[in-house]
Amino acid sequence: MRLDVKDMQRRYVGRVEVDEQQRPTIVTTVDSGKEVFLNWDAVLDDAGQVRKCVVCGCSELYEDKAFPQITGIVVVLAFVGAVIGILQLATNLPILISMGVVLVLDIAILFLSRRRLVCYVCGTTYSRAPIARYHRRWERTVAERYARARMAEAGIGTMSDMNAKREEPRSAAWGSMLNMLRRKPTS
Repeated sequence: MRLDVKDMQRRYVGRVEVDEQQRPTIVTTVDSGKEVFLNWDAVLDDAGQVRKCVVCGCSELYEDKAFPQITGIVVVLAFVGAVIGILQLATNLPILISMGVVLVLDIAILFLSRRRLVCYVCGTTYSRAPIARYHRRWERTVAERYARARMAEAGIGTMSDMNAKREEPRSAAWGSMLNMLRRKPTS
């Protein structure tokens, strides 16, 4: 199983390859070389499928699709093909064949995209792991509940409070910098 580990502030830590049968408690990320502690208590169900986050312990994960990087190019090409079709500019055989190729690529991407699990709390993603049927797609209500809990831990009541807190350090830093610039040099 591959983990793209994030910390509790949802910042990327690194990628880890883990054998869930061995259940290591300390692993080193491949790209950043940082050590990550994993808690395997009740993470796997009886069928060996992930039921809760091994990084933060959250019991709610959602299923997501990981599309290949070429998806954006294919979507743009499909949009261009649709515009060409609507404007009836596709009258010669090479353009029709290229539109057919783009359509086949688009359908292939939908079938070849991989499913993965994502933690609501920390955002760690689980690729190449068996996914249980009880994991659902992303739900706004669950995501908002965890977002509110994170804001409460940070002492932020509303989104406007969060924005005000985020702006305080910057405005204080700018204020002190402006005061330094305003001072007249002593001769």
